[in-house]
Amino acid sequence: MTRVAIIGAGPSGMAQLRAFQSAQQKGIDIPEIICFEKQSDWGGQWNYTWRTGLDQHGEPVHSSMYRYLWSNGPKEALEFADYSFDEHFGKPIGSYPPREVLWDYIKGRVEKANVRHWVRFNTAVRHIEFDETTQQFTVTVHDYEKDAVYSEIFDYVVVASGHFSTPKVPEYDGFRTFGGRILHAHDFRDALEFKDKTVLVVGSSYSAEDIGSQCYKYGAKQIISCYRSTPMDYTWPKNWSERPALLRVDQTHAYFADGSSARVDAIILCTGYLHYFPFMQEQLRLKTDNRLYPLGLYKGVVWEKNNKLFYLGMQDQWYTFNMFDAQAWYARDVILGKIELPVHDEMSAHTQHWHDAEKNITEVPDMYKFQGDYILELIEATDYPTFDIEAMRLIFMEWKHHKKENIMTFRDHIYKSAITGTMAAPHHTTWINARDDSLEAYLQMSEEECKKVG
Repeated sequence: MTRVAIIGAGPSGMAQLRAFQSAQQKGIDIPEIICFEKQSDWGGQWNYTWRTGLDQHGEPVHSSMYRYLWSNGPKEALEFADYSFDEHFGKPIGSYPPREVLWDYIKGRVEKANVRHWVRFNTAVRHIEFDETTQQFTVTVHDYEKDAVYSEIFDYVVVASGHFSTPKVPEYDGFRTFGGRILHAHDFRDALEFKDKTVLVVGSSYSAEDIGSQCYKYGAKQIISCYRSTPMDYTWPKNWSERPALLRVDQTHAYFADGSSARVDAIILCTGYLHYFPFMQEQLRLKTDNRLYPLGLYKGVVWEKNNKLFYLGMQDQWYTFNMFDAQAWYARDVILGKIELPVHDEMSAHTQHWHDAEKNITEVPDMYKFQGDYILELIEATDYPTFDIEAMRLIFMEWKHHKKENIMTFRDHIYKSAITGTMAAPHHTTWINARDDSLEAYLQMSEEECKKVG
């Protein structure tokens, strides 16, 4: 029987599992599916751990999630087309759920699909290589429960291990002698650690914006964020200032490109992540930075140099869960022989065309459209349920407007589902005042709801 190895059981790997189960559900013969997941449960990034650095097995910690993390984009823009939030929760919920709620949602779909038996948990992939003679892959893994390293042969490999777990950590003059704490966003776990402290946040993208907001919400004395090229440019609270590039630090102070300085207690590096696949044979290893359309992947999925290898979720992401679905369904249909790939030069030219088009994008709304068009192209080639991409793009536009309006209240807005047409329900507590991010606390009824049901 044809065998397929899926590397990772996070959102992308779970999408691939669901894609094959969807085909099987329709009576289509599918290959043998084995998914290797180094954690003890599925969910990838959404599987929170208090640990930083190394896990209990000495493996680098995968998740960059932190306590009290809430979605920083509307759930309506990432909803599965075949499994709505309404179906999972049985009622409308807010548009910006916390991490545990989203984890429950993405688990719900694969639990319903009954595919857990396809996953080998606590099993880290050590090496993958391809044999040109046999046209097969050897996948070598480490089973932690048995403390055994073994290899198996596969006909196809889907790499779904993500690219937001290996931190990109810059060095600044003075870091060796700075007297406070220095950490990367990957190791940030709890904003309460920085209560009554002055925190310097290095970076100007989503991690910087959200971690700074967390520190503000949980009582930091002062937040200073600095940017290398472009400021975030929101209307910040009074104790949050934004400055140009960090130049250096000494034991107590940080010094910036505009000549200013400030005494700081801690430095949080929100400086991004590396695409890092040390387990891949050199000729199979994707090398890219965080962009909307990387080179080397036809349709953003198929490894052009070896069409038996696929990478999921390797793009910079506006859309997430539903984009992973579109990619997983496409990879599935290539493996099943339902999609015939063009010759190498045609694939490469197609990728280059999209890559060049990305370079010409200058406005953020055009990025939403670009990635939406990409998803639509994938969906049109498979039986994945089509959905209203334009409606999702308009949700992104509203989201951007609400953030500019007030960076501390944008999560209190609600949107209509592009999948079901249902309007989200306002959360019972505003984000700034919601201190309990547990599933139970989030889903409990408000006083008004309790009165309605008596």
